[in-house]
Amino acid sequence: MERMMPAVLVQETAESGGWNTLTLGHVPVPRPKSGEVLVQVEAFSVNRADLLQRRGLYPPPPGASTLLGLDVAGYVVERGSPDVPWSEGDRVFGIVAGGGYGRYAVVSAEHLLPIPENLSFVEAAAAAEVFVVAYTTLFEEGRAEPGETLLIHGGGSGVGTAAIQLAKVRGLRVATTCGSDWKVEKCRALGADLVVPYKREDFAEALLSWTEGRGVDVIVDFIGAPYLEKHLKILASKGRLVLIGLMGGHQAACSLAPVLTKRIRIIGSVLRSRSDAEKTAILQQCRAHVLPLLEKGTVRPVVDRIFAVQDVEAAHLYVRNSQHFGKVVVRWKE
Repeated sequence: MERMMPAVLVQETAESGGWNTLTLGHVPVPRPKSGEVLVQVEAFSVNRADLLQRRGLYPPPPGASTLLGLDVAGYVVERGSPDVPWSEGDRVFGIVAGGGYGRYAVVSAEHLLPIPENLSFVEAAAAAEVFVVAYTTLFEEGRAEPGETLLIHGGGSGVGTAAIQLAKVRGLRVATTCGSDWKVEKCRALGADLVVPYKREDFAEALLSWTEGRGVDVIVDFIGAPYLEKHLKILASKGRLVLIGLMGGHQAACSLAPVLTKRIRIIGSVLRSRSDAEKTAILQQCRAHVLPLLEKGTVRPVVDRIFAVQDVEAAHLYVRNSQHFGKVVVRWKE
């Protein structure tokens, strides 16, 4: 008889692109294959990608679980093969291409990290995806170096809070934007040197003034088209623009002359659709460079609010309305 597990399901109740309903249901427990483990999920975080997927706008990669969820924190309960470097009962956290909203999730053994003793399951879930994305964006794609100047949009987001901390540890000067005045001091407390409330101030003018006209070396952006012209204006010579999202749109019309005259590099970065081998390489880098910082408390996941799994719809609405600073986490048990 097939084992079943509770999971958060998407019930299609809206037209294409609408806000389908989340409901608790039951699905078969996934079986780990060679090189994989089965994790009993204790907590998972809410990512904006989850909001897109529930609307049918961000389908999982081929072969991935169709359940929502890009990260997990929990216990190893089964190994798919004896050669995996985990034992039953190990506390782990990591990334998945889908399936994080299930009570159990199959995860590649190489896409997991041990949860530091100083972190709870909730904190580990809050750290899992955003610190991986932030590290990759800043240092693998953006090639940010000590002494350089960085602009991170959305400093109050999960990736933003992680990126501010990682950048400061590496010795960068950090500027960020935020949409709410109450988030300004919180970004400063994390280490941001300049915080621009973009609804009241022009971030491009603020950045040029702050850098005395030189511009910034690296920009991390999830808005896309509406900001492109300003980004080309404020990037310094040999500057790098790393796009990790297109929330504002994907079509832009502006002069590309600065790309040539300033030798600007425009880099696209996405984690979910990368190959398993690429993700393994990224997790190895995070094990070496991010995990020790989490273990020492040098950087920390920022948990805004915790929801019970029965309240996952409210958790989505909370993120949808940008009421959070840091991460929103859902846990299976009180």
